[in-house]
Amino acid sequence: MLKELRIQNFKGWKDTGTIRLAPISLFFGANSSGKSSIGQFLIMLKQTVESPDRKAVFYPGGKSSAVQLGSYQEMVFHRDPKNKIAFDYRWSLMESLKFKDLLSDKTFSGNELDFSAEIELSDARKNLLQVAEFQYRLLDNNMQSLSINFSRKSNKNEYTVLAEQYKLVRKKMRVWALKDVVRFYGFPDEVVAYYQNAEFVQSLNFAHEKLFSSIYYLGPLRTKAERLYTWSGIAPESVGFAGENTIAAILAARDRKISLGYRRPAKQFEEIIALKFKEMGLIEEFRVSPISKQRQDYEVKVRTKGSGDWVDLPDVGFGISQVLPVLVQCFYAPAGSIILMEQPEIHLHPSAQSALADVIIEVINSRENGNDRNIQVVIETHSEHFLRRLQRRIAEDAISQKEVSVYFANNSKTPATLEPLQIDVFGNIKNWPENFFGDEMGDIAEHAKAALKKRMQQNT
Repeated sequence: MLKELRIQNFKGWKDTGTIRLAPISLFFGANSSGKSSIGQFLIMLKQTVESPDRKAVFYPGGKSSAVQLGSYQEMVFHRDPKNKIAFDYRWSLMESLKFKDLLSDKTFSGNELDFSAEIELSDARKNLLQVAEFQYRLLDNNMQSLSINFSRKSNKNEYTVLAEQYKLVRKKMRVWALKDVVRFYGFPDEVVAYYQNAEFVQSLNFAHEKLFSSIYYLGPLRTKAERLYTWSGIAPESVGFAGENTIAAILAARDRKISLGYRRPAKQFEEIIALKFKEMGLIEEFRVSPISKQRQDYEVKVRTKGSGDWVDLPDVGFGISQVLPVLVQCFYAPAGSIILMEQPEIHLHPSAQSALADVIIEVINSRENGNDRNIQVVIETHSEHFLRRLQRRIAEDAISQKEVSVYFANNSKTPATLEPLQIDVFGNIKNWPENFFGDEMGDIAEHAKAALKKRMQQNT
């Protein structure tokens, strides 16, 4: 689970400041305020980690990628190539990282990692990116166990390794320069060959890759519903960033059972999806059925409230097909997942938007095979109703305010700022931004004035 994030000199952000990330993290703001850029940055890093090119510092994406950010000049703050993109994030490990220094016989361990890096354009090779430096800090219950830094020498395409609380011992052989970096985060194999006791850096590389393999993204533009879906029997990694694998995910998860909280009964995966639809007031029943035993084609049928007829998914409201990938991804993701979503409430009426907040609370409390799923959900949204329901549930003690983190992207001044909203134990927001959801009181006052003026005119 991501605990903290800070991004500097990326797109519209000079500096986001340190962002506290909770099991439920929300980002609000006007259009083009920069709130989407935060998720895009994480997805770009995920694309880079999964890129086959180990020497590509960043992979900004291609035609089939979740995000396509263009060149460095297009993504760096103020499009100034002299700026360095810097970032820092901290995450908790599903399993503690533990290793022994064979030379000193000392054991090092930690349950969190903190990573920071600076990326810049190369002076010698224009338009090529290079890592200025990166650093890992291994933390055990907030106490640093060790720190190791990989930084570029001034005016050279060579790197040095410096460690704190850990003594690296060089092998007795001819000294050579360390020149390579694995993407934006990785120690090259030469570091292990260079030192007698540097094998642990491979564990740091792997922990980083494991973090980004746990991140799943669902964008705001989901695929439209179809009348038939083909499934070959393969379980997809996720529903896809446009929801294109949603039905395949449902079919692949039919044998899974999910509990919506401690001591709550586990239910079949498809039953959970149908139940959430009903509780949100969208449909009464939902099912996915094969066309025939001889074919790999499936149809999705739903029964709406007050109707006895089953109809195809494309024949009901558009909002149902748009929220289906949201529900499926939330319960399909494996334990320890971080789910990034943009506007999950899109095309839903206010009541359903409020109910969706309750679903997300159940997602972070859900269990499978007797264990907590430890799901983190990071949402970019415009929904006042979603937030209001979370505030209510905090006041009702259905969720702790510590489990919710809310930020407002304020672009009313330059550079833009990311302002944390302070929520107390009663669900109140202490520092509500001006016109956060529009000027509601102003609209009410002006409406009353206009109505009074019209009545006076009618009476004369």
